[in-house]
Amino acid sequence: MAVRLDEIDRKILTELQADASQSLDEIARKAGSSKTPVWNRIRKLREAGVIGRQTVILDPEALGLEACFFVLIRTSEHEAEWQRRFLEVLRKRPEVLEAHRLAGDIDYILKVRVKNARAYDTFYQALISEVRIYNVTALLSMEEIKATTVLPV
Repeated sequence: MAVRLDEIDRKILTELQADASQSLDEIARKAGSSKTPVWNRIRKLREAGVIGRQTVILDPEALGLEACFFVLIRTSEHEAEWQRRFLEVLRKRPEVLEAHRLAGDIDYILKVRVKNARAYDTFYQALISEVRIYNVTALLSMEEIKATTVLPV
């Protein structure tokens, strides 16, 4: 169920998404409010689950993770135990940044960040040794055109 947000809530969320490290005074000023009411709103938004954990965004290329692969997975296994094991394997792999179960011909899509093609192959070999997969297609991203964590509020 969606949480009802007013204009000040939206301004606060926009500011936090732009830079969560800015001071409460700065957020309050930009939201057109004062510090204490903004703090209370942020607390309520956290309690409502609108604001999750706070983190920092790293540059993957600066860390030597230059290859981004989108991995399309088809499986002939649809039992609960297979899915539990598959999800367990994915959650343990730090290379997997995102994993989605899909409707249509492809069952899952993964976003995988690694150093290079050799590192992807190491990931792939480990994946197929831990869980049975019918078909895997890896697509190398040649250029990241847009990437954001900012949601439209």
